[in-house]
Amino acid sequence: MYLVTLLGNLLIILAIGSDQHLHTPMYFFLANLSFIDTCFTCTIVPKVLVDIYTQQHAISHAGCLLQMYCFMALALLDDFLLAVMAYDRYVAICLPLHYTTIMCPQRCLLLVAMSWLCSSLLPFSLTLHMAQLSFCASRSIPHFFCDLLPLLKLACSDTRSFHVTMFTEAALSGVVPLACVLVSYAHIMHTTLRIPSTGRKHRVFSTCGSHLTVVTLFYGTVFLVYFQPSSSYSADTGMVASVIYTMVTPMLNPFIYGLRNKDIKRALWRLLCWRRCSAP
Repeated sequence: MYLVTLLGNLLIILAIGSDQHLHTPMYFFLANLSFIDTCFTCTIVPKVLVDIYTQQHAISHAGCLLQMYCFMALALLDDFLLAVMAYDRYVAICLPLHYTTIMCPQRCLLLVAMSWLCSSLLPFSLTLHMAQLSFCASRSIPHFFCDLLPLLKLACSDTRSFHVTMFTEAALSGVVPLACVLVSYAHIMHTTLRIPSTGRKHRVFSTCGSHLTVVTLFYGTVFLVYFQPSSSYSADTGMVASVIYTMVTPMLNPFIYGLRNKDIKRALWRLLCWRRCSAP
C-alpha cells in the first residue's frame, strides 16, 4: 500500500508537471494534494514498517510529539486544500466568464501559501500543550502512531484546557473548510440543475465526482474519530478509521482522480511513451 501510494501520487505530480495543458488551477491544486498525501503517509507508515520489521515498538517522547505535530499539520493542510479545490470548482462552473480573473496564478499561489501557513501554525499550541502533560498510566500507546486521543487517554494531569483548545481548533480548521465545501457544492448543484443540456450536466458531475469522493472519504473517517468525547473513544474504532484516512485514502486518490479523468490519463500515457521512446 505504501509503495502504491508513493508511485501513484508521484505519477500524478509528474504527469501534471510535464503536460502544458494541465498547467491550470485545478491541476495545480491536485498536484499539491498528491504531494501532501505523499508527505502525510511518510509521516506514519515508515515508522510502522520499521516497528513490524524489528519487532521493537518504541518511540521517544520528542519523536512522538514531532510525529503528532507533522500528522496534524498535514491533515489540516489536506483539509484546507480540499476546501480550496471546491472553491475552484465553484468559480469554474458558476462564474465561468470570470474564472481566469478570479483564479489567476497569483491568487492560486496565495491560497496554497495561506493553507500551508495556517496548517503549520494551528497544531503548534496543541503540541506545546501536549508536551506539558504528565503521563503516569501505561507506557503503551493503544494505537499504531502518536495520535491525539490515544495519548490523552494516558495523561494523568488535567486535560480540560487541552480539550477546549482542541475542539476550538477543530471547529476552526475542520468545520469552516467543510462549510466552504458544502456551500460551494450547493451553488454548483443549483447552477447545474438549471443547465438544459444533459451532456453538460454529466460533464459537470463527472468533474466534481472525484473531488466529492475524496472529501467524503476524508471527512467521514476524521469526524468518526475526532468529533466525539474522549471518554467514549474506542481504540479499535479509532485505529480502523485512522487506517482509512492515513493509508487507504492517500493510496486511492491517484486512482480516483487518474481513472476518472481523461486529461490525466492522456498525460500519463504521454509521459510513459516519452520515457519509453527516450530510453536507449
